[in-house]
Amino acid sequence: MRIRPQHALIPSLLSLAILSGCQTDVSKLSVNALQGQNASATEGEQATTRQTETQRLNQWFDARFEEALKFSPMRLSQLGRKDLYDQIDDMSEAAEARQLAWRKQTVEELKKNFDYDKLTTAGKESYDLWVFQYEQEKADQPFLRHNYFSGELGGPESQLPTFLINFHKVDTLEDMQAYIARIGGVSRAMNQILERAKLSAKEGVRPPRFAYDLAVERAQKVISGQPFGGEEPSPLLADADGKIDALLKDGKIHKDTADKLKAQVRESLKGEFKPSYDAYIAWIKADRSHSDEKPRGVGSLPDGQDFYNNRLAHYTTTDLTADQVHQIGLDEVKRIRKEMLAIKDQVGFDGSLEEFFKFVRDDEQFYYPNTDEGREGYLSDTRAFLDQIRGKLPDYFGILPKAELVVKRVEPFREVDGGAQHYFPGTPDGKRPGVYYVHMSDMSAYSKNDMETTAYHEGLPGHHMQISIAQELEGIPQFRTQAFFNAYIEGWALYAENLSKEMGQFKDPYKDFGRLTAEMWRAIRLVVDTGLHAKGWSQQQAEEFFLENSAVPESAVRSEVRRYLTLPGQATSYKIGMLKILELRERAKQQLGDKFDIRGFHDTVLGGGALPLPMLEARVNRWIEETGKA
Repeated sequence: MRIRPQHALIPSLLSLAILSGCQTDVSKLSVNALQGQNASATEGEQATTRQTETQRLNQWFDARFEEALKFSPMRLSQLGRKDLYDQIDDMSEAAEARQLAWRKQTVEELKKNFDYDKLTTAGKESYDLWVFQYEQEKADQPFLRHNYFSGELGGPESQLPTFLINFHKVDTLEDMQAYIARIGGVSRAMNQILERAKLSAKEGVRPPRFAYDLAVERAQKVISGQPFGGEEPSPLLADADGKIDALLKDGKIHKDTADKLKAQVRESLKGEFKPSYDAYIAWIKADRSHSDEKPRGVGSLPDGQDFYNNRLAHYTTTDLTADQVHQIGLDEVKRIRKEMLAIKDQVGFDGSLEEFFKFVRDDEQFYYPNTDEGREGYLSDTRAFLDQIRGKLPDYFGILPKAELVVKRVEPFREVDGGAQHYFPGTPDGKRPGVYYVHMSDMSAYSKNDMETTAYHEGLPGHHMQISIAQELEGIPQFRTQAFFNAYIEGWALYAENLSKEMGQFKDPYKDFGRLTAEMWRAIRLVVDTGLHAKGWSQQQAEEFFLENSAVPESAVRSEVRRYLTLPGQATSYKIGMLKILELRERAKQQLGDKFDIRGFHDTVLGGGALPLPMLEARVNRWIEETGKA
């Protein structure tokens, strides 16, 4: 609106009239005005103090994070850095004790040198997170020997070679020399892990027998082939030779240097690497008879119930009891069954829900052929789903990831029939993309109905999006971009499956049934995990409950239950995290009404990196309050 000249004089005349009749009030107004100016000045000074103190704190955090990374050369490599590039982590108990002592010292220093009340809200959040991480590590310390040396999802026998193959990038001669040094480092680490397995066994802590057999099978695959014997090169030799050949092709080394490097690789593999694997395999075979042929939950171990309670607290970042988690699972199973019945009726299936499960689980139309063509079809269709949803992200998110995402098959030496699909993060600088890995040795374990859901969970808007955004965040301490809390990370990925439905995906009702199957899967986990470890359930009982309430293929069910048996508590974090995010979103919608913005909510959840659920709740509550006032 434009004010015409004659009207512009009115406010001044009114002011004169008020002033002339109220001289005493003018004095009061002047004093109040001065007080307001002083208050504003004080608030400005306080804000400056908070910013200054928080900047100083962030610098301290970044310095401590660099110290923390020195404990793990492998983590440095995963971040795309080449510091300590010729080393493998120290995996001894003594190393863990040193790390905990270091973290304790940092918390003491933090509390001594920084005034919490003088920090910004973001600074307080970082402070709280650093302390939380220490408290969590301290709580885990008494149970270090309760962790199994290997399990259904893998063990050091496959994870260490996988690290060398996927994370040790070779661009120079020095990088390849570091690779060869790391082969020896893997040997040392395997010996340390074997020593820890022996210590656990002496205390009566052993994984179920199937874990022994899987560890031997995977280890033997790693040392099969040249230079250990056979005709084909072993996985590590093939990788090393390929990286050396690439240096030669690029003109970075001469032929004689390449030959020397290849000879050194073979010498290290035979002289250091294989003996450590032989010792690992020999002990497992010798100790196997002491393991339980019929798997039991960790509640049967010495101090097993306390250990399981620790695992629940660790993975969910809550104080929920096993009984509470179990009941939440039962309630969710009941709710999801009703939604499944609706889809059964929608597609016109004449039969019970259990019969529909069997139809969806067994009918050939829902599976790709167990051939190379079938595997390529699975990968191609998965990439197409991800391309579809990528174009919809800006309508739901203000912050988007920069890193690329690729979809590929798991390496043969660590591939497991029915194994869980999974995601490996890329580097913060985006030079190495995030990877969604697919087990494809048994295509009958993966239904077409489930694949769309899994793509969104592992890729976009799930793990790849959340982790990439966290790594790319600016203006917060580096340690927060790398924080890992299972309930947050897996809770987000499960939430992403549900969100994808809202975004217009799952047009095929059978694939929407697959989405519900995946959600039911995570609800079942709450029941089965607690059933196995806190209520004395047998493996058979757990599998039967799974099959009665889902259309998951039987081979995948067996693999899943074995996963829970060897990784207690971890599987409960998915549904607990998802439910918390949904609860916070509903709270925000109710309190903000028309002011609620889905992009603002998602940016709030993702914009601080991974957080324990109580801290995530506090963060969202602050956003609700600030948005409501705006």
